[in-house]
Amino acid sequence: HILGNRYSLACGDITFVAKVEAKDLLRKPTIKWFKGKWMDLASKTGKHLQLKETFERLTKIHTFEMHIIKAKDNYAGNYRCEVTYKDKFDSCSFDLEVKGLLNEGQDDAGELDFSGLLKHREPKQDDTPEVDVWEILKNARPDQYEKIAFMYGITDLRGLLRRMKKIPKEEKKSEAFAKKLEPAYQVDKGGKIRLVVDLADPTVELKWYKNGQEIRPTPKYVMTFSSVYLLCLLPFNTSILPSPCQCFGVIPYIFEHKGTQRIMVINNCSMNDDAAYSVAAGDEKCATELFVKELPVKIVKGIEAVKTTVNERIELECEVSEEGAQVKWMKNGVEVPTGVRSRYRVKCEGTKHFLVIDDASREDTGTYSVMATGGTSEARIQVDLKPLKVHQDLQDTTVMLGQPIKLLCEISPGNVPGRWYRNGQLVQPNDRINIIHRNKVHRLEIASSSLHDAGDYTFVPEGYSQSLSAKLHIIDPPRVHLDSMNFPDNTVTIVAGNKLRLEIPISGEPAPRVVWMKGERVILESGQRVRAETYGDQTSLTIEVTEREDTGNYKIVLQNEAGEATASVKIKVVDIPDPPEAPLVPVVGGDWCSMTWEPPKYDGSSPILGYFVERKKKQSSRWMRLNFDLIKETSFEPKKMIEGVPYEVRIFAVNAIGVSKPSEPSKAFTPLAVTSEPTMLVVDDVTDTTVTVKWRPPETIGAAGLDGYLVEYCIEGISNTEVTEKTRYTITGLTPGCKILVRVKALNAAGASTPRTLQHSILVKEIRVPRHLKQTYTRRVGEAVNLVVPFMGKPRPKVTWLKEGKTIEPTDVSIRNTDCDSIIFIRKAERSHSGKYEMNVQVENHVDTAILDIQIVDLPGPPVCVTIEDVWGGNVALVWTPPKDNGNAPITGYTIQKADKKTMEWFTCIEHYHRTCITITELVVGNEYFFRIFAENMCGLSETATQTKKSALIIKTHDYNDHDFKEAPKFTQPLINTFAIAGYNATLNCSVRANPKVVIWMKNKIAILDDPRYRMFSNQGVCTLEIRKPSPYDGGMYSCKAINDLGEAQVECKLEVKGQCGPRGELSLPPWVRVCIRV
Repeated sequence: HILGNRYSLACGDITFVAKVEAKDLLRKPTIKWFKGKWMDLASKTGKHLQLKETFERLTKIHTFEMHIIKAKDNYAGNYRCEVTYKDKFDSCSFDLEVKGLLNEGQDDAGELDFSGLLKHREPKQDDTPEVDVWEILKNARPDQYEKIAFMYGITDLRGLLRRMKKIPKEEKKSEAFAKKLEPAYQVDKGGKIRLVVDLADPTVELKWYKNGQEIRPTPKYVMTFSSVYLLCLLPFNTSILPSPCQCFGVIPYIFEHKGTQRIMVINNCSMNDDAAYSVAAGDEKCATELFVKELPVKIVKGIEAVKTTVNERIELECEVSEEGAQVKWMKNGVEVPTGVRSRYRVKCEGTKHFLVIDDASREDTGTYSVMATGGTSEARIQVDLKPLKVHQDLQDTTVMLGQPIKLLCEISPGNVPGRWYRNGQLVQPNDRINIIHRNKVHRLEIASSSLHDAGDYTFVPEGYSQSLSAKLHIIDPPRVHLDSMNFPDNTVTIVAGNKLRLEIPISGEPAPRVVWMKGERVILESGQRVRAETYGDQTSLTIEVTEREDTGNYKIVLQNEAGEATASVKIKVVDIPDPPEAPLVPVVGGDWCSMTWEPPKYDGSSPILGYFVERKKKQSSRWMRLNFDLIKETSFEPKKMIEGVPYEVRIFAVNAIGVSKPSEPSKAFTPLAVTSEPTMLVVDDVTDTTVTVKWRPPETIGAAGLDGYLVEYCIEGISNTEVTEKTRYTITGLTPGCKILVRVKALNAAGASTPRTLQHSILVKEIRVPRHLKQTYTRRVGEAVNLVVPFMGKPRPKVTWLKEGKTIEPTDVSIRNTDCDSIIFIRKAERSHSGKYEMNVQVENHVDTAILDIQIVDLPGPPVCVTIEDVWGGNVALVWTPPKDNGNAPITGYTIQKADKKTMEWFTCIEHYHRTCITITELVVGNEYFFRIFAENMCGLSETATQTKKSALIIKTHDYNDHDFKEAPKFTQPLINTFAIAGYNATLNCSVRANPKVVIWMKNKIAILDDPRYRMFSNQGVCTLEIRKPSPYDGGMYSCKAINDLGEAQVECKLEVKGQCGPRGELSLPPWVRVCIRV
């Protein structure tokens, strides 16, 4: 499509736009802009001429634009736009008229300069007389006619040539030509034309030209010199041609010589032969113009009307006058789409053209026409439906709830679609409903049936008034939905004396009949204290005042035509427990006792949570509670009693309902205290056969006094006991080398005290080395080492020291020995002092050895190498090698730090990390990081750290948009009608979702503002209105409104305040309030 076909321009700018529809094209078409017949404007782009092309992907339209800027007078003339794609071609021409001139031609050479092609002339002046174009044409050569017409804005070139023929022309006598070519020739397309010249000198060499290009003798051209013989300049053997006529049938140009006449014959003229021809004889030339007229294509045989049914094949046929002609098919005045995806197919066989519709539908009904350049033919196509035949009708169906549903019918023709309706509503396919059409069968399938699927179903074939109907019934076996009650083990617990109303949801289609039973007894609806009721989709059991006898299993039986269901509910009536029996006191101490008891025989059908213990002096009547936190066990130790005073204790049992009555008091008991343990137990002497120990009396003796001491000792697993009244005792009969353990207890009337035990066993004739020196002794580099190793031996032992089996140098380590100990001293420890030190103590023939392990430690070195293993998202994987120097101590961990390349400020990512590889997460996208790692042992972190040589760049992979959290107000929990008691605070609660939100509370549609009687809270979407000590006048309709820019929402409730009193001035409360207070 190109806008317009003739334009006028007043020395300004103009844009020509051509649009090419490319819906059926696989690639971009080729477009060319021409001025006149031969000038390609693509090579003339510059300051005054610009070419532009764009493509719209949605509409699939190519737009080609030609901009002419500051037009001149020589820009006027005929323009042409040609578009080609493979073997398809289309063109459009238009005229441009320039009314004014711009004096800028001297500055625009090379931009849009036609001076090399057109005759130069001076700009016209207003006082210059008009030019006579006809005089110029009379004196010009025929090959200059088009240039002159373009120069003076003459667009009807053929009319100009016809007029030129009528003008008598004085021809100059030519020396070479006796008769020149005619000024112009015209021939119909496919016709034959003869161009004849008569030579004055037959010996002159003659050359023919087409558009300035010489026509040379090639296999395409043939010369004849007479009518008797034929010369064919062909690359093949002329003897194989059956006749000259066949040779001429494939040769478009023939050159004939007849005396002085030279003739060029063009057979079967095409549009390519439309050109300027000239002939040169020596130095003279004569030219002419050949115009090929394209004949209109006529429709020889028109299309015929067609009447058929759907799914049949339709073929419209027409015949045109010319083979290979282009025709256009139309439907109801609109061109028929013939693309790759179109249901219309076009084919051509010689002069016959066909429009084929393989699978006809009712939409194909209409008036079809075929258009050629020389005529139009039209006919009507009528597509009707085939008669509907029902092979299988829909059947009434009964389906169990939850089972799949299949409704099926079979009709012909098989390719007719249809629609399904339920109760007059269109059924749409979704995840649960599947509509299938295969050949003649139409099916409606529902994966799982629900109660809403029941109804009247209708299938309506498209285009037909007939429909198929059936009824669908959904039945559901009865069910008892105890799971929705959230009862643990289907057990309902109620406190004795309260009212029980148990509501249980049930389901079933049709509605089932419900029977409640306890054992073999049926519970009737007309019962007084216990009754059963059923209404709607639930059944209930009501017990007005619960008793212990109501505990038991209750059975629910449901029946309907789909089946039967049963369920059991256990009701447990709980009460306070019975009192326990009298407690026992088996053990009595100085100010304490140990008591035990048995649980109560009846726990009130609720687990015993614990016990309270009370005591009193036997002569007193005032009981004192000993514990405020419940005792879970059945034993207790009362403390802080007075020694020598008799006491009694009793027990209370507690369950979830309350506290039982007290038990009977225990038998009276009197606390007596044992002494404390002896003090300062030490070894006084050790010989070859005896060990003497001594101690001091206990610090606390108590009222029972001190009767003596019990000495217990153990020799190699054999235990012995001795009783003494003194504070010193010698154990005899020992053998050398044996080990003995000793402990001492104090005795009185209350019993034995706790023992005082020697910490270590006694080895007869053995050096005793302290236990803590048998472990590794660790010091840091530079610290002092001062170890005192005590020992015992008689006579004075001989002490020697070795390090790793070698004698210790006195310059490195100082050693001093006494009668009872040996001291090893290092003033400033170094790593070389580490090792195992061996101390040998010899007494006569007995030798004992103590090995001391001294470890001198220092800070570790940094890790050897830290590398970045991988970077992905906001994560970086690091790997490193442990340090070469561990500071003579195991590496206990690593500290990893990171720094942004911009600031190089170090931040700790993780401390005390034990592995040698780690993944650092939650890094900021777009930042570049360096990492360093410290090694750590028992002395601390290494002085330096190892840093990564390369940095890790966190690449931004996605564009993140902030989420819009704005939301219109919506109440998720409404207000509930509430009763309040006068004088007691009342609260109203609701919950709302909104962002942002403004909450307004109103009473009787009046906003509650700064009123001290009301307090308003809002926390996490929960809105609360507190009414302080309401009176009956505070009752009414309360509402809560939430408002923001996206909308508003409102909920309301009714508040009723009751404040009347009873006849004796007592506050009268509703029944449900009395139940709550009792609980």
